[in-house]
Amino acid sequence: MGKGKRYEKSFKLQAARMAAERGYSCDEVGRRLGVSGFSVRAWLRQFRASGELPPKEAAQPVSDELKALRDENRQLLLENEILKKATAYFAKDSL
Repeated sequence: MGKGKRYEKSFKLQAARMAAERGYSCDEVGRRLGVSGFSVRAWLRQFRASGELPPKEAAQPVSDELKALRDENRQLLLENEILKKATAYFAKDSL
């Protein structure tokens, strides 16, 4: 049996950071980068163990904040769309 594909350390670290710092799941990172989610999870564990990435407990507040910001962004986009429609409606009536 041959060995799997080898990736540069910088690629592995970038993938692990996407999961640890940006709130993506390991499977999502894997799909985006063309690797398995299993590999991303292994790299994440490896870099946390070596100290190159913060432990899971330290990264959790960032991911919670990211989720809250995404929820807020979704709400603001919805409100913006409603305001655009209302503006168009009232502009049509004033003509």
